[in-house]
Amino acid sequence: MQYSIRQSFIPSQPTIRASDKVVRYTEVLPTETLQPFIFCYWRLKTTAPLAGGFNYRVVADGCIDIFFSLHKPSESFVMGFCKKYTQFELENSFDYIGVRFLPTMFPQIFKIDGNQLSNRYLNLSDVIPRVAKFIGNTMDQSIDFNDLITKLDTFFLREIKTAHFDWDPRLYNAIASILKHQGTLDIEALDTGISHRQLRRLFQYYIGDTPKTFAKVVRFQNILKAKPSTKSLRENKLFFDAGFFDQSHFIKDFKNFYGVTPTQAFR
Repeated sequence: MQYSIRQSFIPSQPTIRASDKVVRYTEVLPTETLQPFIFCYWRLKTTAPLAGGFNYRVVADGCIDIFFSLHKPSESFVMGFCKKYTQFELENSFDYIGVRFLPTMFPQIFKIDGNQLSNRYLNLSDVIPRVAKFIGNTMDQSIDFNDLITKLDTFFLREIKTAHFDWDPRLYNAIASILKHQGTLDIEALDTGISHRQLRRLFQYYIGDTPKTFAKVVRFQNILKAKPSTKSLRENKLFFDAGFFDQSHFIKDFKNFYGVTPTQAFR
């Protein structure tokens, strides 16, 4: 039976600062049939040329993304599960489109080992040539954004229609437990009916990393969702609630996933 991760997990990325007035980031839902598989389509674009380049930070969110530039759709990429933030140095004018797959769904649909994609981005043509070909042949700067979304919906509906899904309850029960406890549970205590080594292999293939690493990312994402106040951070309440025993480990983990300290991120 299909398990809907979307019901328990909302991966988020930092919003663009108000000072970056000509840079916009938006997320759009796919058609309803695709929502258990694709969290969103996203767009990162400039509305006017910037004075210089733009540094864009992608935080760890547990997902796998396909992305490409409408300025050059012949080149598309896939970014795997990342256990730390990634910084992209963009030019002064850009228009990027992305497809963010919920955890496990990219390997499920395309039968690609998620572990081979982890912590890097690769040319999509080297991973799934047919998807890269579709993007290169149908996307360009002149396309209306609504038409673009419709084309993506149509393509991925065909993909899931022909895909063979393996809803292994041992994997998805473990994921459900991690999400239910917001990443704070003892992974070693998980009872899934298989050995921890077997569970680790399932996670590495379908998620891209170990259950422990995935749980850490889930915990981090729940901290982002909480949007803690400066007072909460100052009183050290947040890191206790998130399962940390001291503030230094909390700050170290957060900075690894986000790129800056919690105080800098939430000010």
